[in-house]
Amino acid sequence: MDNAALGALTEKLVQFGLTRQEASIYLCLLRNRELSGYEVSKLTGISRSNVYGALAGLVEEGAAYLLEGETNKYTAVLAADFCENRIRQLTRLKQEIVSQAPQIGDNSEGYITISSHRHIMDKIYNMLEHVEYRVYLSMPAEYLERFRTNLEKLVSEGKKVVLLISELPEKEIKGCIIYLTDKNDRQLRLIVDSGYVLTGELTGDVTDSCLYCGQKNFVNVFKESLRNEIKLIELKKEHEYEK
Repeated sequence: MDNAALGALTEKLVQFGLTRQEASIYLCLLRNRELSGYEVSKLTGISRSNVYGALAGLVEEGAAYLLEGETNKYTAVLAADFCENRIRQLTRLKQEIVSQAPQIGDNSEGYITISSHRHIMDKIYNMLEHVEYRVYLSMPAEYLERFRTNLEKLVSEGKKVVLLISELPEKEIKGCIIYLTDKNDRQLRLIVDSGYVLTGELTGDVTDSCLYCGQKNFVNVFKESLRNEIKLIELKKEHEYEK
């Protein structure tokens, strides 16, 4: 594994709650079956004092086991097990936080700017989780597959899902109503239950920016624009059929 790939994997482990030093040592343990603190220090170049502190942290975090003996050694918990355990723990914590945290309403009457591709994708997931009746979605084709499970789940629950896309996905997204549009841009347009809109640009960059709004007049204008686009697509299809 080259340095770039190793660095990327380290950053992903940081997202699972490890420090960068712990992540580096965890990867070292994964590459080597059992190691003492001295051996870890020698292989990683990290000082022994820091290594022992990080190893204790890995054991506490559930990423490594201590093998007691004449010389204490450490072995890594399988990556799949460590990740699943952490997800299970975070799910329990989520339930406690949601039940105990102060509840506030959805501040959607104003115009909220959501910046960064990652935060925009998170907002799309959140909005799809709260659909009650219908959703209209238009986005660049390469991002649509990420939401397949969410969209098919909505259809299975009897909710209306309409997609306006420039090309058909390789694999059918079951139950969705699809309109093929001539637009091949980077725009995201999402409307949920005729009440909430998310619109802006999706390029995959941290500079991406979208507007989220539940203001009635804005939503109505947005909805009418989508309705007109669908009518034009239908008229064009009828015209081509008549030919």
